[in-house]
Amino acid sequence: MTNILVLHGPNLNLLGTRQPEVYGKMTLDSINQELTKFAKQQNVDLRIQQSNHEGDLIDAIHVGRNWADGILFNPGAFTHYSYALRDAIASVALPTVEAHLSNIHAREEFRHNSVIAPVCVGQICGFGWHSYLWGLQALLQHLAKK
Repeated sequence: MTNILVLHGPNLNLLGTRQPEVYGKMTLDSINQELTKFAKQQNVDLRIQQSNHEGDLIDAIHVGRNWADGILFNPGAFTHYSYALRDAIASVALPTVEAHLSNIHAREEFRHNSVIAPVCVGQICGFGWHSYLWGLQALLQHLAKK
């Protein structure tokens, strides 16, 4: 069985009510349910965590190195400046896909740069909750090639 760590960064717990014109109306729980449903069909075990705290996300990445085969990660605003999360991903050497609900490259200029992307196998953004689903699919395809 393949084990995937799914991490949601800051403010994603507010999905469904937080700027629905940008992030959509789907709640984080609904996204997690869709991912879990897909994962079961693929014989994949997901462990899902959301945190508004950088250190909690780093700790989850560190723990994941002992059991996960890969990481699906929406770092939220940490995308643009968290070298600590970047270093955590690089240090555990787990294939990671960065996913974003909105197209970060079409938003405010400060959102255009991801310090996380260079240590990931890829980035999917701009497709609402499907960015997570397609990110998970891409990660599983990447792992199948190894």
